[in-house]
Amino acid sequence: MDQRIQDVAKTLVDYSIGVKKNEYIIVEGGIEAIPLIKEIYRLIIKRGAFPKVNLGFPGQSYIYYKNASNEQLKKFPEIAFYEIKKAQGYIGIHSTKNTRELTNTDPKKIALRQRVTDPITHYIVNTRKKIRRCSTLFPTEAFAQEADMSLDEYEDFVFGAMLQDWKKLKVHMDRVKKVLDKAEKIRIVGEDTDLEIGVKNRPFIVDAGEENFPGGEIFNAPLEYETEGRIHFTYPAIRAGREVEDIVVEFKKGKVVKATARKNEKFLNVMLDTDKGSRYLGELGIGFNPKVTRFTKDLLFDEKKYKSIHLAFGMAYTECKGTNKSALHWDIVKDMSKGIIYADNRKVFVNGWKI
Repeated sequence: MDQRIQDVAKTLVDYSIGVKKNEYIIVEGGIEAIPLIKEIYRLIIKRGAFPKVNLGFPGQSYIYYKNASNEQLKKFPEIAFYEIKKAQGYIGIHSTKNTRELTNTDPKKIALRQRVTDPITHYIVNTRKKIRRCSTLFPTEAFAQEADMSLDEYEDFVFGAMLQDWKKLKVHMDRVKKVLDKAEKIRIVGEDTDLEIGVKNRPFIVDAGEENFPGGEIFNAPLEYETEGRIHFTYPAIRAGREVEDIVVEFKKGKVVKATARKNEKFLNVMLDTDKGSRYLGELGIGFNPKVTRFTKDLLFDEKKYKSIHLAFGMAYTECKGTNKSALHWDIVKDMSKGIIYADNRKVFVNGWKI
């Protein structure tokens, strides 16, 4: 086995989740990720805990959405929720053989299913005191193709972003967090962008590999009705196999009042109409991972991209004191290598951090 896979598994089990004896730990992923899943499984057993592995297979989501009746789409997965509520830890591993599997699936079906399963998503994401969770990725040919790399190059990129000195990076991120926590408003200025976001008394959270792996972001939940202005996202947003390009969004009193895109604009607006909360911001995130220096079309890495910000439409994290509720949580990334970020009237970022 690649030593890097062993190192990633150990970090996830001992650092990100901190598995303890007698705990019930759920591990979910596709069969493409079996090398990593096997090593995580072995380590959980060695720690005296109880692993439960849920494996997916290629084409599973496509088969479901192509064949599920409206009654099946609306059926809440009670057994899965029961299992989650009994667990103390959850490791989700993203892997695929086809990143465009759902490209031709009706987006209304996807939005409906998101609303139905939202209680499970909310529980995993927003009740960290009950369940410690971490999401990660296993490199595949499909991901490598999306990132315009060979598999060997992509594996070097992925493991390089994951296996680094997280404690050292966290020290720098903590310094930035202290400044941002004092701000009442964050202003983002860049190409075709001038956006002001209210953040008073909303704490920023540092993720140094504990919630996502790789980590490398600072995020918070903006005040629901205090986002004003316009943002032009640098990179395409990808969801359910669809690539939405050249996105421009305008806000008034916190709400998206206009959203346009050069490609897949209709899909963008269907997602933003998922429910009452999906046109409001759930997250402002800032990328800090120095090993993520290129866009790969995978959000787990792209939202951590060094010198970038991302906004998430929909669900807010309660650990940041966010109150916006939605079945949607969709992060879209903007490059800030030539931008400015203000904390109130102070320039804290000008083509790089000044803190």
